[in-house]
Order: sequence, then C-alpha cells, then structure tokens
Amino acid sequence: MAENATAEAADKAADLQDRMIDALQSVIDPELGVDLVNLGLIYGMSLTDGVATVRMTLTTMGCPITQVLSNMIESALEKLPEIESVKIDLEWEPAWTPQRMSRYARMALGYHG
Repeated sequence: MAENATAEAADKAADLQDRMIDALQSVIDPELGVDLVNLGLIYGMSLTDGVATVRMTLTTMGCPITQVLSNMIESALEKLPEIESVKIDLEWEPAWTPQRMSRYARMALGYHG
C-alpha cells in the first residue's frame, strides 16, 4: 500500500513539474523571441506549501528586462492551481552560455557556435 502511495505522489510531482515547464515555455524573452526553457535559463523548480521556487539565470548580469521576465514567470506559473506565489532565485553559477540553449533555440536564433 505504501508503495502505491509513493508511486502516486511521484506521478503527481512529475505531472506538476511537466506543467510548470509547459507554463515557463510560454514565457518568451522579449529581446530574443525564444522561451526561457529553450534558452537554457531555467536551472530548476520546486513547490513547497504553494510557493513555487524557480532557480534560473539570465543571459547577462544586469539584464535590463529582469523585472519584466520575473513578472511574466509569476503570471505563467500562478495560473496553475497548486501555485499560490512564485519566488525567483537568480543564480550566476554556472554562468549561462549559448551551449545551454536547446537545438530549437540555436536554430531560431541562427547560432552555429
């Protein structure tokens, strides 16, 4: 019985993680025109007591649209019923590089490096 409960909890957590990723794929960087997930800016996510924590980076320190992106992330994730609020943890290690981008993002941006 405990195994079933554990498996069910794992399935629910995986489903929520997938829905969080889907929500973040709707957040398009207004300067680059590609979503944050495909840009490789999202390092991880968690949910505790209704608070979603997003660990992420930016393409550059001092990015002028940091607050815009934060607002877009909050709006996207708060549409999920499990999420009451969003906390964003900006991290600079490891530093973002174009190699973190998905193949889709590289093609969309014409990056061949």
